[in-house]
Amino acid sequence: MALVRYLWHCTSSFHPHCPRQLHSSLNNGVIRTIWQRASFGASSTYGNVTEQSPKGQDHVSTLNFPLTADVVVVGGGSIGCHTLYFLTKMGVSSAVLLEKNLLTSGTTWHTAGMLWQLRPNDVDVELLAVTRKLMSCDLESETGLHTGWIQNGGIFIASTKQRLDEYKRLQTLGSVYGIESHVLGPAETKKLYPLMNTDDVYGALHVPLDGTMDPAGTCSALTRAATAHGAKVFENCPVTAIHTKSDGLGLRRVSAVETPCGTITTPCVVNCAGAWGRRLGAMAGVNVPLMAIRHAYVITDRIEGIQNMPNVRDHDASVYLRLQGDALSVGGYESNPIFIDELSDDFSFGLYDLDWDVFSQLIQGAINRVPSLAHTGIKSTVCGPESFTPDHKPLLGEAPELRGFFLGCGFNSAGMMMGGGCGQELSHWVVRGRPEKDMFPYDIRRFPHSMTDNNLWIKERSHESYAKNYSVVFPHDEPLACRNIRKDPFHQVLLSHGCVYQERHGWERPGWFNDEGTATLFDYDYYGIYGKQKHEDFLYRKLLEDDYTFDFSPHHNTIGAECLSCRNAAAVFNMSYFGKFYLVGPDARKAANWIFTANMDKPVGSTVYTCMLNDRGGTEADLTVSPIARGDEDSPLAPSFIGDGFYLAVGGAAAQHNWSHISNILQDGDYNCQMLDYSTRLGLLSIQGPNSRKILQEVLDVDLSNDAFPFSTHKLAKAAGLMVRVMRLSFVGEMGWELHIPSEACVPVFNAITKAGANHGLRNAGYRAIDSLSIEKGYRHWHGDLRSDDSPLEAGLAFTCKLKSSTPFLGRAALETQKKVGLHKRLACFTMDEHVPIFGLEMIRRNGKAVGFLRRADFAFALGKSIGYGYIRDPDGGPVNIEFLKDGEYLVDRMGDAHNATLHVKSPFDPGNKRIKGFYD
Repeated sequence: MALVRYLWHCTSSFHPHCPRQLHSSLNNGVIRTIWQRASFGASSTYGNVTEQSPKGQDHVSTLNFPLTADVVVVGGGSIGCHTLYFLTKMGVSSAVLLEKNLLTSGTTWHTAGMLWQLRPNDVDVELLAVTRKLMSCDLESETGLHTGWIQNGGIFIASTKQRLDEYKRLQTLGSVYGIESHVLGPAETKKLYPLMNTDDVYGALHVPLDGTMDPAGTCSALTRAATAHGAKVFENCPVTAIHTKSDGLGLRRVSAVETPCGTITTPCVVNCAGAWGRRLGAMAGVNVPLMAIRHAYVITDRIEGIQNMPNVRDHDASVYLRLQGDALSVGGYESNPIFIDELSDDFSFGLYDLDWDVFSQLIQGAINRVPSLAHTGIKSTVCGPESFTPDHKPLLGEAPELRGFFLGCGFNSAGMMMGGGCGQELSHWVVRGRPEKDMFPYDIRRFPHSMTDNNLWIKERSHESYAKNYSVVFPHDEPLACRNIRKDPFHQVLLSHGCVYQERHGWERPGWFNDEGTATLFDYDYYGIYGKQKHEDFLYRKLLEDDYTFDFSPHHNTIGAECLSCRNAAAVFNMSYFGKFYLVGPDARKAANWIFTANMDKPVGSTVYTCMLNDRGGTEADLTVSPIARGDEDSPLAPSFIGDGFYLAVGGAAAQHNWSHISNILQDGDYNCQMLDYSTRLGLLSIQGPNSRKILQEVLDVDLSNDAFPFSTHKLAKAAGLMVRVMRLSFVGEMGWELHIPSEACVPVFNAITKAGANHGLRNAGYRAIDSLSIEKGYRHWHGDLRSDDSPLEAGLAFTCKLKSSTPFLGRAALETQKKVGLHKRLACFTMDEHVPIFGLEMIRRNGKAVGFLRRADFAFALGKSIGYGYIRDPDGGPVNIEFLKDGEYLVDRMGDAHNATLHVKSPFDPGNKRIKGFYD
């Protein structure tokens, strides 16, 4: 397809390159430092560089180009400029931004620049609030430059009740943060936007303080503020190589950045190269899982009466309408976007011809919503590259392959509105080693390293995320793209038993078990486009679509039967997707006591539930750690090692995150020990319930009585004649054991357990049941009701911390400070007095005032009630103690309706913990 380079005119109110002194002085292609100060930061060294323009012209300039820098940001778009700005705010005076062409010339210049405040999670809302505050007031006050902020508001259009229910969920969460929004009926929507067709509108959500930004104005203001504090910005300065160095153990770190202008020695590079981010990562040997896709919008001719109208998102038509002065920009997300297989380095301010066959589906939706568009001409078309990721979330944080190499790319066409919040958090990451907010959904370490170079997975998942970007976000949705990538040894046998699988970062794990047939997962059919035949008789997709509801699921009773079987008889759970690591070596015990909050001076045979913290006391993980005896060289159950050894079982969705967190501490602390990853060599079955002992006693060759095998212990044993590691633990609040099984023994052991359980009511159960059972018992789920911005004290897990000892551990000082000054939030349990479903994000009111929202919620089948957990804060800013919690009457707001709720300061199910100890009345 022919490449079109548009030269926009100054009369175009949105275009970022109306002639300005800055860019007109750069048109000769010479590298310039923007707003360069007369004196440089004391920590930087500079040398004279002579550089020929990249276009080969004979424009040569001698510059003071830095030889060293604390941080080098690569990419002069929204996230690069925001990151540079916040780095200087954090005191980094020796920061350099390198842009291969001109600021915004990659993808930022053609962005629509809309900001919508409401999103389906709290961290997104907080990040957007940072951007909005920066754009609407702070940046202009600081620099005197206008960011182009226009506060014309926004409307979400709902054509169905389900869609409006989703909007009400967004409104409920937004209300916790004080975001003004209003649910409108069709008539009210028509009054607000007279040109809109509301015949098929079920309702709408109006957010008056939404708006738009100008990319050029924003980036100019950000770089002016940054250079005023010592940062340096170089345009027309491409990076040609990333240099690294390795220590004696093979640990790689960033050492320098090479450009045609010279080499900058630096310990830190931030990849903000957008759609070119994958190529920059490859220079450093870092996988950057993103795809470049053509993303388009058109700008209409003048429309009478459109002035001052809000921006519109019609999610059901997958289209947006952005106010463009007296015209509209019309864009959205097609089901058949065009992938960019190769994006050239010199594609700056470049656009593609618009493929009307692809884009026409959006035009039809736009005309339906604003009929006057049918008679309005198109002034311009904009079709440029954007970067998209497998889960439609940005890629941030330090790459696991290379210390000092940070990602800030893959923004899925949301780089302007997410730039402020993400730039701030990325700056914290670089300077302090971690972000302030819970950024796990953005952290590159959310993906297993083995997935980040899987091109099929990246392409298929990026397509599905793109095509479903405007789909309703249901609580139990699952992807169809690129499934069956990582399967455990039980996969096929459980599939034959009716397993409906969930996908977590490549792993297939049991969701629940159906009785309609085998829910086979097929190769991705791209929903029937690109010439693919859409799968027919696809039971898995049918079962998934049945779950598309904000009411109780049609599968509610089936999942309930799994839960009640566990409570009343027994259930077997396949938890093989867990990360299974060994920490071994002469310094392993010393490292374990520093890394883990619980006391690690335990004898072999003990198993300890513990947390890992960051230096602010936030919880990076909860896991079990078991001291082990050394074994044979090739044994997955007991490897050979020198010194001490510990077996770690961590949640599968966070396994890479856990691995990287521990590895970084070992590297930075110079501990003489190592991590071994045996995740794929071991399966994990958990048999839980009152009859679990009877079942397993027929399979195992060890005594399972309380005296012989107490809770929180482990042993090597034989199951059906095959060696396994047996742990007495529970994630669901029942007596039970986990069996950690070498891969080749998994199916025989499962068959033996199934046979033994036939006479004891044993039932297969999945993670939907685990979620329900664990919340009913009050057990925490990391990244649900326990995150990196929650301390164990706030989460009610003080018992995991060795604070009564004198042993230091990471995060201890922060916890001691919390104990001294008091907790300003505290996790609390609520059961609903009415029979209504809750899923999380529901607002909590105490004595009529908003005090928080439910982080996690489900239905507790033994209790017969909906149950949820959320952090409570004092609206007046005071500490939150148990008395504060008890001294209140509570309501939970669900999609605009308030429901009475009962507070529990202890788990309402088995508060005495009798069942896990085997004591059943």
